[in-house]
Amino acid sequence: MHFSRIAPATQELEIWSASECGFSFVISNESSSGPGLHGKPGFVASWRPINLNRTAIRVGGSPFKTFAEAENACEAMLAHLTK
Repeated sequence: MHFSRIAPATQELEIWSASECGFSFVISNESSSGPGLHGKPGFVASWRPINLNRTAIRVGGSPFKTFAEAENACEAMLAHLTK
């Protein structure tokens, strides 16, 4: 799975997305203060089926300390979902 950064109107938001096998994944970098998304500091990963109008589901373990950890968690979730 390849994550691409979503280019926001402001570079203060850090959001990446990827899709594969009918599922959409998003990773966002959140902080407790300052610009961007607010939440517990770290990389929050979530997923949802592409063809169903459903809210995203947070990947267990979020937020992660690094982008790589969040990416690996998304890969593991995809493997679980496609079994």
